[in-house]
Amino acid sequence: MKTLVKLVAAAALLVPVAANAQAYKCDLPTSLARPKPDLPSKDQPRRLRAIGGYTLAIKWAPQFCHDHAKQAAARFQCGSGNRFGFTLHGLWPDGKTKEWPQYCRPASLLPERVLSQHLCATPDLQLIQHEWAKHGTCTRDTPAQFFERSRRLYARLRYPDMDALSRRRLTAGSFAEAMARVNPGLKADMMRITANRHGWLEEVWVCLDTAYRYHRCPSFQGGLAKTARLKVWRGLR
Repeated sequence: MKTLVKLVAAAALLVPVAANAQAYKCDLPTSLARPKPDLPSKDQPRRLRAIGGYTLAIKWAPQFCHDHAKQAAARFQCGSGNRFGFTLHGLWPDGKTKEWPQYCRPASLLPERVLSQHLCATPDLQLIQHEWAKHGTCTRDTPAQFFERSRRLYARLRYPDMDALSRRRLTAGSFAEAMARVNPGLKADMMRITANRHGWLEEVWVCLDTAYRYHRCPSFQGGLAKTARLKVWRGLR
């Protein structure tokens, strides 16, 4: 396993930053802890629904680390000298109405190879397990196929100058327009922007159709109103 992790880390250095999960610095550990099983519950039950599209959710890591750096689960992402821009939260099957499918079939613990290959994209082992259990099991993919598809979709995204944007007066709509300008085929109405209760950017949700193409977000998709004020935390820079 130690050799595998070194090989994956070495390969990651050869990938351009824009395609490498915006991992400005990502040092994989020499060994990986095993995630815990992620199971349906009373609050998050198994739910079978037809898939009407997908959401590709990406998370702004500087804000996440500002809010959660003291949590043990955030140690790899926010400590140990690692540094990220946008990270991959997940690829979520959506329903044809407001309800989405989740926990569609039993999920075994993910193989170490899958975890190590995707940890610099989604820098949280338990979140990777959760994404497979809650969302991936509702597709026809194997774990390897699901995460490779997620990472490919994520890797093609490009980003505006986040430092410059953080110094401007922004709304959710103007931020979506900035994202659209640097991503051919992606329009502002194909994204939803989320923020914490103080208006700081948390995530961008990119709406996809059933063929994984950019698609106008359905009316029931969440997110901020276009006119909502938005701030971008840029860390200590």
